[in-house]
Amino acid sequence: MEQKGSKPPYDFKAGAVLLFDKPMGWTSFDVVNKVRYSLKRLLQVRKIKVGHSGTLDPLATGLLIICTGKFTKRLTDMQGLPKTYTGSITLGGTTPSYDLETEIDQTFPTEHITTALLETARQSYMGPIEQIPPMFSAIKMGGEALYKKARKGIQVELKTRPVEIFRFDIDQTAFPVIDFEVDCSKGTYIRSLAYDFGKAVQSGAHLSALRRTKVGEFRIEDAWNLEEFIAYVNGLMPSEEDV
Repeated sequence: MEQKGSKPPYDFKAGAVLLFDKPMGWTSFDVVNKVRYSLKRLLQVRKIKVGHSGTLDPLATGLLIICTGKFTKRLTDMQGLPKTYTGSITLGGTTPSYDLETEIDQTFPTEHITTALLETARQSYMGPIEQIPPMFSAIKMGGEALYKKARKGIQVELKTRPVEIFRFDIDQTAFPVIDFEVDCSKGTYIRSLAYDFGKAVQSGAHLSALRRTKVGEFRIEDAWNLEEFIAYVNGLMPSEEDV
């Protein structure tokens, strides 16, 4: 399978692989809907297939792969590709969502945490691990997304899932904020990794920043800024003189 995004000029209807740098605060479906709307206007069609290869949380930024037309058939294969993230874990407090979507609900000491303890915790999450997804996730149970149940105060017992961490580098320069870069398998929840890392150092933690930089061989450096892409599509619109 080709590991690079399509290059202009695009054949959106036949199929294109588009790389985007998802803005903070946008859901992955927000981006898909924005792209779909702009392409429907450009092509003057009522429908066009548009989909993404893997959800990014609203508070995360970074690489989002979107396919159009017949290339949407590639999405399943792309979802299985390994991913690279950078971000920050803040020690000393947990949140129900494991990130900054919800407020801190518990605080924990951090004075006892040493470089050696951080390294032991880091190494314990290398390789194949079992991970419990966060309640605030899009996983469906009983026909309803878990995050909807969580917002209603409904607790569900979740089973562990096998994932793999290929690389987990940390930087404690800004302690108690731990900056990291991680290569991981599909299905890995970085929020759960942050939460579990806090427990491993006998404290608590939440994910305070996240950016996806790579999916397989697709790179954030090759991604469109969403506003620039919309401006590009608008520039392809026929002028009144051409109509």
